[in-house]
Amino acid sequence: MLLADSLSLAVRAVTAQRLRSFLTLLGIAVGIASVILLTSIGEGIHRFVLGEFSQFGTNNVSVMPGKTKTGGAPSGLPSSARPLTLEDAKSLERLPHVIAVTPNIRGNAEVEGNGRTRRTLVYGVTSQSQKVFKSTVRSGQFLPPDDAGSARAFVVLGAKVKDELFGADSPLGQRLRIGGLHFRIVGVMEPKGQFLGIDLDDTVFIPAARGQELFTREGVDEINLALEDGAPATTVAAALKKHLIERHGREDFTVVTQEEMMSTLSNILNVLTLAVGALGGISLLVGGVGIVTIMTIAVSERTGEIGLLVALGARRRTILGLFLGEAIALSALGGLMGLLLGIGLAQLIHLLLPALPVHTPLSFVLMAEGLAIAIGLAAGVLPARRAAGLDPIAALRAE
Repeated sequence: MLLADSLSLAVRAVTAQRLRSFLTLLGIAVGIASVILLTSIGEGIHRFVLGEFSQFGTNNVSVMPGKTKTGGAPSGLPSSARPLTLEDAKSLERLPHVIAVTPNIRGNAEVEGNGRTRRTLVYGVTSQSQKVFKSTVRSGQFLPPDDAGSARAFVVLGAKVKDELFGADSPLGQRLRIGGLHFRIVGVMEPKGQFLGIDLDDTVFIPAARGQELFTREGVDEINLALEDGAPATTVAAALKKHLIERHGREDFTVVTQEEMMSTLSNILNVLTLAVGALGGISLLVGGVGIVTIMTIAVSERTGEIGLLVALGARRRTILGLFLGEAIALSALGGLMGLLLGIGLAQLIHLLLPALPVHTPLSFVLMAEGLAIAIGLAAGVLPARRAAGLDPIAALRAE
């Protein structure tokens, strides 16, 4: 049989029962649309979360006190782990590929300025913090590169703190009380927005030594390092670990590279995306059952036609190909409808909820359409084999 004749027969078979064919297409379309919509939302969240972490740089390393497997406590809580010190942070500046190092001391404190008071997050850092975390000063300057032990009482305000305390007025040069200590304002940061629910603009930055004094800390919560672009983070992490072991006499700290953190986070988010895609795949299974049912009915209804084709010389594999072609055509068209519906719904959700990230990679589109065709092929095999195995004489008598 010529290919054109095969296509013509398949099209006529599909269009002969328009309502039934449409309902079959709809079953596949709903399944594909569900997969596309859910995976688009999952992939969008994946990219959003990784982008949030990337805004602080792409090649950073962090050191925390306490070895993870021995139960190093979270920062700010009492711990028996030996603390990291300002001197530890200073010594790391000499390591290869390291371009900036800052200790980090975090705490919550009451700040008072311009006759107003509010409670905010206070970071004790050094002048290199700006380079480590890729932050920008809007007015004034960041903390000067004073010696850690004799750092002057300067403070840099986050954008939101500045607006809450000073409104439209310039705060530069004015006094600010944080807890029981007094500071002079030397700068205001550019707005940075939210990071995983944390307002990065509702913060103030003071010298690390002043942070230790303010929060009565012996050590620092963590040490953050920025590396040269393209520098091997694992190599630097190994050198850093060796250096601190020599200083401390044992490994009583935890080193985490941004590469490791992003990889772990990416794996978790990939599992999430696959999980939500699998939920949508349940609808595809239902659509596949629908194709099996419709094609089985079609074989029963067209028994005489099959017998005539065989009597006229059509081979068994030709009959098999005809019915498989119909099943694949139905699922492919249903997949195309589902792609248009899924992508359209994803973009509509993004328009209605701009804060919800949505992204549909081309690989997902091709995978979904391929999956629809595969389901049609799998669902059409049994009915097609049944059609190809009919006895022509019995089939003609049935007519």
